[in-house]
Amino acid sequence: MGIRIGVVGVGNMGQHHARVYSEISDYELVDLVDLDLALAESVAERHGTKAFTNHKDLMREGVDAVSIAVPTSCHYEIASFFLENGIHCLIEKPIAKTLDEGRRLVKLAEEKGVKLMVGPIERYNPAVRKMKEIVVKGLLGKILIISTRRVGPFPHKVADVGMVVDLATHDIDVVRYLYGKEPSKSYSKVGSIKHPFEDHALILLDFGDGAASIEVNWFTPHKVRTAVVTGTDGIAYMDYIKQSIVIYNSEWMMEPKIENFEPLKAEIAHFISCIREDKEPLTSGEEGLRTLEVAYRCLGRD
Repeated sequence: MGIRIGVVGVGNMGQHHARVYSEISDYELVDLVDLDLALAESVAERHGTKAFTNHKDLMREGVDAVSIAVPTSCHYEIASFFLENGIHCLIEKPIAKTLDEGRRLVKLAEEKGVKLMVGPIERYNPAVRKMKEIVVKGLLGKILIISTRRVGPFPHKVADVGMVVDLATHDIDVVRYLYGKEPSKSYSKVGSIKHPFEDHALILLDFGDGAASIEVNWFTPHKVRTAVVTGTDGIAYMDYIKQSIVIYNSEWMMEPKIENFEPLKAEIAHFISCIREDKEPLTSGEEGLRTLEVAYRCLGRD
């Protein structure tokens, strides 16, 4: 029997959640919710579902799980409602706007015995998975530095948080995953020119015997999503968008074979399998909370 799914928020990311659920017959996309009823009805018609403007209406439809893809400031209110009612939740990153809200969501999920998963989509990017394999196998030797760039044009739709929480959390999560541990210290230089919060930042994370630098800004006229992993025996260049990796050492160059696929489909498939098999999500609520803790330390707010 298919798991009955609801999607709350059908803006840019939420529409993709609805699409992925509708494309995979093993899940049953039940209903969509958005404050913009015309938008919700348009997306619902496309996928043969119903539309609502209030997320509480999904409870009458008998949902088992929900994807929450609303502005960050609304994450806590909506996720806490569903968790309190025993509904599994997949929340688009970050887990919440504040650390206190994130901690309360993690505690609530534990108390209610339901799955809480955060969706930092790059963790499900096949290039990131392959890079983890490369690091674990020791092909680069001891990892010394991971440098990431996530830059692009100004996104007028993001108004409730700055880019460290909205954007840099992708790469904070990735470098935590590649190093396999938490940074001991964090440093940052952030600024705001056009945005009410920060719109450019350079972050340095200290992992003890290694480090990571994360560059983010909303001023570069074209989108760049890259990472460079430098080790004692080689260097690897990764492109998140192309889902490609090139490795160099002193003797050869290699391009590992990567089977390209849509990260969101992998993310959603993992969410459903965690519900069915009663296992902890790779990007659990606790994992999402740790990433948010690092982001706020970079902003000087523990």
